[in-house]
Amino acid sequence: QVRLVESGGGSVQAGGSLRLSCVASAYTSRYTYCMAWFRQAPGKQREGVAVTTTDGTTKYADSVQGRFTISKDNAKNTLYLQMNSLKPEDTAMYYCAADTTYWGRDSLVDAKYNYWGQGTQVTVSS
Repeated sequence: QVRLVESGGGSVQAGGSLRLSCVASAYTSRYTYCMAWFRQAPGKQREGVAVTTTDGTTKYADSVQGRFTISKDNAKNTLYLQMNSLKPEDTAMYYCAADTTYWGRDSLVDAKYNYWGQGTQVTVSS
């Protein structure tokens, strides 16, 4: 019902920037009402990074607040993550996720999402 394809990952030095994109193909926009970015570093659990909804609600993990910006182009059904001031600890596989519901304080919990992309790798060197 929903296909998510991420792009924009790569290797960058600490302090640099990257912009991730996630194009969503869905039968209806209802399935992409809430879209989020998650990341998973080797040996660590997947963690929520940022989430946004079609009507503009946003939420960020404390670790990226002030450095990352999530945005969504509803007309293009595309989600973005602008990442500035990157740190080596931001190195991870980044995943796009989507669902029909915004779960408030649980919106950065991966179990709340039914639709996932394949991921794009971000590597930040010191």
